[in-house]
Amino acid sequence: MTDTVLASHVLHRGWLSLRMLRLRLGDIECDRAIVEHVSGATVLAYDPERRVAMTVRQTRDAVLYLGGTPFAEAIAGVTEDEAPADTARREAFEETGLALRAVEPVAQVWMTPSSTTERVHLFLAEYRAADRIGAGGGAAEEIETIDAREEPLVDLWAEAVSGRVGDAKLFMLLQALRLRRPELFADIA
Repeated sequence: MTDTVLASHVLHRGWLSLRMLRLRLGDIECDRAIVEHVSGATVLAYDPERRVAMTVRQTRDAVLYLGGTPFAEAIAGVTEDEAPADTARREAFEETGLALRAVEPVAQVWMTPSSTTERVHLFLAEYRAADRIGAGGGAAEEIETIDAREEPLVDLWAEAVSGRVGDAKLFMLLQALRLRRPELFADIA
């Protein structure tokens, strides 16, 4: 393959940076913009005894801009000079008050490989009701107002099957959990 980066320069530097690339794709030279974004981690925390999962809702700028409202998401955050598994545990505590011990790796995925450098590490983690030891709600300095909710796995799966799950991370993690622990999704009588 002859595709290569010939040059790059920063158009904007901030929490997200915008970079212009000069590429050679086969015999053609072209310019393409990409967003440089730090990697992150996400976790679907679930209680196998009660068959519920912890989700979060918060106002998202892009969703608000497009006229949408908050929807269920998996717990997530950016890595801050720490291992992705540590990020998942830290974010679970900050956002929901859950003290997760072990997290089970699922995958590392590119969220939008056409335009951003962001990769996300996906995890599953079991918890019990007694593991919710903090207030949650998010980090005040990040202007997060997070609504943490336990939701039945069967309801979340029904949302996924019907196409109503808006968060890609939650969608992927529900599928992973369903493949690994299908008994958790059986209807509760």
